[in-house]
Amino acid sequence: MKDIRKLEPDTLWHYFHEITQIPRPSKKEKKMVDFVVKFGKDHNLETIVDKAGNVIIRKPATRGMEKRKSIIFQSHLDMVPQKNSNKKHDFEKDPIETIVDGEWVKANGTTLGSDNGIGVAATLAVMASKDIPHGPLEALFTIDEETGMTGANGLKKGLLKGDILMNLDSEDEGELYVGCAGGIDVSVFKKYREEKSPRGMSAYRVDLKGLKGGHSGVDIALGRANSNKLMFRFLMQAESDFGIRLTEAAGGDLRNAIPRESYSVVLVAGVKAMQFEKFVKGYEKMYRKEFAETEPTLSFKCKKIKTPAKVMSKTDQYKIIRSIFACPNGVQRMSQAMKGLVETSNNLAIVKCSAGKFEAHNLTRSSVDSAKEAIAWKIAAVFHLISAKVTLSGSYPGWKPNMESPILKTMSGIYKKMYGKIPEIKAIHAGLECGIIGGVYPDLDMISFGPTIKYPHSPDEKVNINSVKKFFDFLCETMKQMPAK
Repeated sequence: MKDIRKLEPDTLWHYFHEITQIPRPSKKEKKMVDFVVKFGKDHNLETIVDKAGNVIIRKPATRGMEKRKSIIFQSHLDMVPQKNSNKKHDFEKDPIETIVDGEWVKANGTTLGSDNGIGVAATLAVMASKDIPHGPLEALFTIDEETGMTGANGLKKGLLKGDILMNLDSEDEGELYVGCAGGIDVSVFKKYREEKSPRGMSAYRVDLKGLKGGHSGVDIALGRANSNKLMFRFLMQAESDFGIRLTEAAGGDLRNAIPRESYSVVLVAGVKAMQFEKFVKGYEKMYRKEFAETEPTLSFKCKKIKTPAKVMSKTDQYKIIRSIFACPNGVQRMSQAMKGLVETSNNLAIVKCSAGKFEAHNLTRSSVDSAKEAIAWKIAAVFHLISAKVTLSGSYPGWKPNMESPILKTMSGIYKKMYGKIPEIKAIHAGLECGIIGGVYPDLDMISFGPTIKYPHSPDEKVNINSVKKFFDFLCETMKQMPAK
């Protein structure tokens, strides 16, 4: 195990190490906010905490560069808390354990937090530097990006003074992003009737584990399985073939992560118990074959448990199982404007059935606002058919590409001179904060870039070491060559 602080650029990795020692799940970033505020004050930089909880730090230009265009470096302070089921880790108390594995830095059984910790660390390295020439700089550190973008949504007019916003939250080095998807949360709630468990039945807990999961935007086109969809697909056939009775079910815990694990508790007629166990084994074999390339560690098992006192009523069970099975999930449409880009998708992220209450939570994304709304209402329609309450909330806009952006042209030229090739110009099927910030500051010239990060929002998350250096060198060279206003 190698100390990441010995990697290059050492200042950036030093700050990233410090960040990994600070618990910062979404909505619990106070310690991270305090750390950034202390950093600003320790370096005698103007430091502001706005009413939403975002931190803004300003650094004057180096001598002779006062008239250059001013840059706002933007990154978010929170991280997605995901861990393997066998990993003991409290994201509100424990530091992230980092591992150097060849060309990559990853974590020990948890998300790494390189999304967006590398962007934060790069910004701190720049703001602390004494030898990098630059024009006027601002650093905008937002809170709660991953579960609602409440920091960006709470940003008010008049706080930012820069000309150019550089979002440091993209995840492929050598690519410049000029657009992103918008999103909306679709939440479902329904009370269901319970009744006494029938006699003569055996109870089983059915567990689906070992899926890769991942970022519900970036990874949605990779063909990975959604544990909720697979579990309720199984339950629908089990209901038809075995007359199972459902007691409880749950899967997923974050809207923006593809669910990796789900479980259900079911009752089966005692005389059919052995047949049911074979049925589960058959589903495991089928799922493994179906997802052989994308989910090689898929596990689908059942075990006998003590019979619970109550089960869901047959009528409610029939409706709920089928509504989850019918709910749209995954890629819904590819972009016609940009080849290879997912335009519209949905992630059936969370399902809970317990003690008479059913809920489901979706994150719908699209780079086309009308398509986003259409899919959200399609999901709502499915659950309205079972008389569930459906709420649409947290809607945020996409970021429309501007191919004539001055900073895009400047950075494309700089990258070509540095690395001998033109960077790819892309949009991303994820919710960058640029769309929201651009709505408040419409005159900002915006761009997004970053190092190569694989499998964010999952315990497989890792960041490429060499790409971090290239990303940081590119960032520093861009500051040096920033044109005048």
